[in-house]
Amino acid sequence: MTTAYDFDATTIDGTSQSLADYRGKVLLVVNTASKCGFTPQYEGLEKLYESYGDRGLVVLGFPCDQFGNQEPGDEEEIKSFCSLTYDVKFPLFAKVDVNGDDAHPLFSWLRSEKSGLLGGKIKWNFTKFLINADGEVVKRYAPTTKPESITADIEALLPQG
Repeated sequence: MTTAYDFDATTIDGTSQSLADYRGKVLLVVNTASKCGFTPQYEGLEKLYESYGDRGLVVLGFPCDQFGNQEPGDEEEIKSFCSLTYDVKFPLFAKVDVNGDDAHPLFSWLRSEKSGLLGGKIKWNFTKFLINADGEVVKRYAPTTKPESITADIEALLPQG
């Protein structure tokens, strides 16, 4: 059975990162963009990471430019924007495609595990996938779902403490 831990991705700094390094953690995987109406969700995502990181939540941000050219910058510009504007400390990755033939394998798998309103396709930036500590996709959230509204789902997956 495939899990999130079977994938690798390139970090925003250009190094390869095995998602197996997050084994045992609860993951929230999000396709992000810096020039989107939902961009302020970076603030909520960072709050989740700060609030639940010590209990095992890791937010993983994957910039994507497939929706309305809303992530036009390169990795350095994206990293700078996220840091300066939203003080993002959760892991960010290199820009990826989330739909189509060139979609990152992680997102192809996520889409196959939890399809949305458009079937297997991701509709827009800030689609979120919640993955349990075993690497299985538990839930998919629409771009309009604010990060703070999924705290109960996250808490249900984290060790109590």
